[in-house]
Amino acid sequence: MDTTFEIALRTQEDVVLVRQRTRSQAVAIGLSLVDQTKFVTAASELARNTVIHGGGGIARLEMIEAHPKRGIRLTFEDQGPGIRDIEQALRDGYTTGNGMGLGLGGARRLASEFTIDSKPGVGTIVVITQWTKQ
Repeated sequence: MDTTFEIALRTQEDVVLVRQRTRSQAVAIGLSLVDQTKFVTAASELARNTVIHGGGGIARLEMIEAHPKRGIRLTFEDQGPGIRDIEQALRDGYTTGNGMGLGLGGARRLASEFTIDSKPGVGTIVVITQWTKQ
């Protein structure tokens, strides 16, 4: 199972496309409704952050397998201003905009796996993965 999709993230419509594609692939691999909802929520938040805070970028959706489990890996990449203090950005309540400050920390809690790499002036890469329970 080696299927990869790449979506340019520039507008709110692109965020919707990421949500739709993530949900359809989550259904296809058999994620529970709860896990589908969690992962789509995380994907939506990270896609939105890429557009708003990163100035746009890409989302890469990969179908992965570690027998007997199957999963979805999403990579969000931008060349925006980067994040100076990642630990602070992951804390609930921290926001650089008008949001509730649940974005990165919330996405981390909603996915099976979460990594972030960010360098000020270079950009940010966030990777989330969700695995089936099998």
